[in-house]
Amino acid sequence: LDRNLLANQVPMGLEKWFCNTAASILGKPVDRMNVTVWLGLAMVLSGSTEPCAQLSVSFIGIVGTSEDHCNHSAHFFEFLTKGLVPEQDRIIICFLPLEPWQIGKKGTVMTFL
Repeated sequence: LDRNLLANQVPMGLEKWFCNTAASILGKPVDRMNVTVWLGLAMVLSGSTEPCAQLSVSFIGIVGTSEDHCNHSAHFFEFLTKGLVPEQDRIIICFLPLEPWQIGKKGTVMTFL
């Protein structure tokens, strides 16, 4: 999650809160989630530096239909507009499907875990 707000402008523990929420939205266990929150970035969205966010969602094994992503998007937008970004037009979400062989963990790739 990339944000142009400073750390003192977002709730404490945002990364943990977001991790739990993302796990619920995507139907994944929390121990399979990796969340990074970047704050205080120089960002321009639609020509404006007003508060904004860009979310990249990379995932393995989630159906990638338009309907599925529309549902995921609605839930992520609901989360992000609760005190983080007041307007939906200031948020961009990118869904990036991955194959298990593209992610390394524990000296191997997810295919073998």
